[in-house]
Amino acid sequence: MTSSFRRVALIGKYQASGARVPAGALDEVMEGIGAFLESRGCEVFVEQTDDGERARTRYAALSVDEIGRKCDLGLVVGGDGTMLGIGRQLACYGLPLIGINRGRLGFITDIALNDYQTVLVPILAGEYEEDHRSLMQANVVRKGVSVFDALAMNDVVVNRGATSGMVELRVSVGHHFVANHRADGMIIASPTGSTAYALSAGGPLLHPAVPGWVMVPIAPHSLSNRPILLPDADEVSIELVGGRDASANFDMQSLATMAIGDQIVVRRSQYRVRFLHPRGWSYFDTLRKKLHWNEGGS
Repeated sequence: MTSSFRRVALIGKYQASGARVPAGALDEVMEGIGAFLESRGCEVFVEQTDDGERARTRYAALSVDEIGRKCDLGLVVGGDGTMLGIGRQLACYGLPLIGINRGRLGFITDIALNDYQTVLVPILAGEYEEDHRSLMQANVVRKGVSVFDALAMNDVVVNRGATSGMVELRVSVGHHFVANHRADGMIIASPTGSTAYALSAGGPLLHPAVPGWVMVPIAPHSLSNRPILLPDADEVSIELVGGRDASANFDMQSLATMAIGDQIVVRRSQYRVRFLHPRGWSYFDTLRKKLHWNEGGS
């Protein structure tokens, strides 16, 4: 059974702290996965990063842009953070991604490293479930000018400074004023990000098929300030009214410093990330496994 994907890019995180596979062993892992893909009739490439770092394998290296333009499939070997980073970069190309988990949780990198050969055979032959995840486009606006912009798959977060007190945030949704919040910060999370920081801050889980976002205050001054589900068709604006050393985080992988009067404007991106899962995959199976819902005692 040969692959229906002709050109496959192998993407991995090097020097991964806490990964299941030691960083020095990644080259061997990538070489093994590459050889397996070749046995299915695939032409294999590896990612060439901006600093020139890449797996030391015999496969040709492509930039992220070249992967998006030339490849039919991206195979991401790492944890959810690795997938978040590459997913944002490749979303504009519509390239489908498969995640092989060598991290801790694996909400979106759901194939176990030890099982990849068995699981990948039918997927490569075209037997898979396709899962689309929405992205958020966020801009930091200062005096009417965008000074920072980023995509986020998980969340956009405004945080107070490490040594400062609460921040005061003026929140509007769809150009309608919602409230001024005094809190340690505010999270705007996508359905994908509802299982991340938003969940630990008391937010609800949101199924990926729901066209919405979750707004979750972080340690609010008023206990009546509760998480709220918002339609993702509306623009969300968060203005920093008060507080020192505040910052904006995008998937916790990029950061912008905020000044009083700055606004973060969050919109639904035109791009979505395409994930491929094994046939029969279910979001609820993932929740049950990762959140240990089936391990309660009597």
